[in-house]
Formats: sequence, structure tokens, C-alpha cells
Amino acid sequence: METPLALFIGTFTTMLAVINPLESLPIYLRLLSGQDEQAHLRVARLSCFYATLLIFFFLVFGTVMLQIFSVSLSMVRIVGGIILMRIGFSLFLPSPSGGVLHAGGSNSPGQGLDIAFVPLAMPLMFGPGVLATVLGMCSMVHHPIANFVSLIAISLASVAVMLVTYLILAYAKELMSRLGVKGIDAATRIVGFFVAAMGMGLVFHGIIEALQTYHVIPPG
Repeated sequence: METPLALFIGTFTTMLAVINPLESLPIYLRLLSGQDEQAHLRVARLSCFYATLLIFFFLVFGTVMLQIFSVSLSMVRIVGGIILMRIGFSLFLPSPSGGVLHAGGSNSPGQGLDIAFVPLAMPLMFGPGVLATVLGMCSMVHHPIANFVSLIAISLASVAVMLVTYLILAYAKELMSRLGVKGIDAATRIVGFFVAAMGMGLVFHGIIEALQTYHVIPPG
């Protein structure tokens, strides 16, 4: 089992890289074009709040759901790692944002509340990669009650990621003007490497645990 500090660092870096709020900046600004600064901050708060609720729901009930469907934690590591690897490799490729920006420019407060959940909170912030990260990190805690500190570390890392995401969205205009499209693209490609590496680590540990579970190799 990983130490609480290792779980915190691993969860924070992987989840932040998977969410990659820098890549969401153009989408966020396009969806809220024409609205004032208060509307921008309100939508940023709500979207991060909704994403945090989704993360904690699967953090608490994810393992229970896996038990209901009889899915082992080793399989979660393998599948989650493959998903993270796929996301990491895709971040190396150019991803034009023009095709995913829809329906901006409305001054309606109701629409601002709607886009806070879809598409900002889900799937931009809480998508398959974040779900795989949450379940993959929880799979490293074999005894949740006995290792309660480890779960606290994962929870704090999740909150820290959403706080960073909120700050990036809150200062979206300033960041876009300073970094520009090329700067955001470069940062996206860099974090893609680390996402792929973390996914490979989950796959490796999942395979080893599965082989030990089915007595192919002796337990370590």
C-alpha cells in the first residue's frame, strides 16, 4: 500500500493533469462570452462544486458499487490505467477547440447555471479519466477503515485540485492573455506525458495484483 503522502501527491498530480483546466479555458470563456465578471465567478464556483460532489460520491461509494458488480480492484487498476494512458497519449496530439465550443454569448443567468454542470463539471472536470483516477487511487487502500488516513489524503488532494481549477477559471482571461494558445498547447503536451506514465503505473500494479490474486505468482 502507498503511504498517505504518496497517495496525496499521486492523486493531486494525476487528477490535475487529467482535468487539465488550462485546456478548458477557451471553452469556458466561449460559453460565458457576453456575461459579466460576477457571472464568470459564479459559474466557476458552481462547476467546481458540482465536480467535487461527483468526486466524493465515487470516492465514498465507488468501492461499494464495484463489489455489487463483482469487479475486483486489480481490474479497476488495469482498466483505469488504460484509460489514463489513452488520455495521456491523446494530449500529445493537437486538439482544435473550435469543434467543441457551443452556444456561447447568452446573458441568461439560467444558462450559466446549466453550463456549470454540463459541460463544465461533467465531462470537462469529472470525466472517465477522473473517475479512473479516483477508483485507481482507492484501489491502493486495501483496508479503508484501518487506513483512514490514506482516504483523507486522497480527499484532500481532490479538494486541492478543485481549488486550483477554480483559481485558473477565476483568472481565465488573464491566463489566456499571458499564455496564449501556443502556451496552453505546450503545457497540455507536457502533462500528457505524466498522465500516460501514471496510467502505465496503474496497469503494471494491477497486473501484478491480479497475478497474485489468482496465485499465478506468490504474493509479495
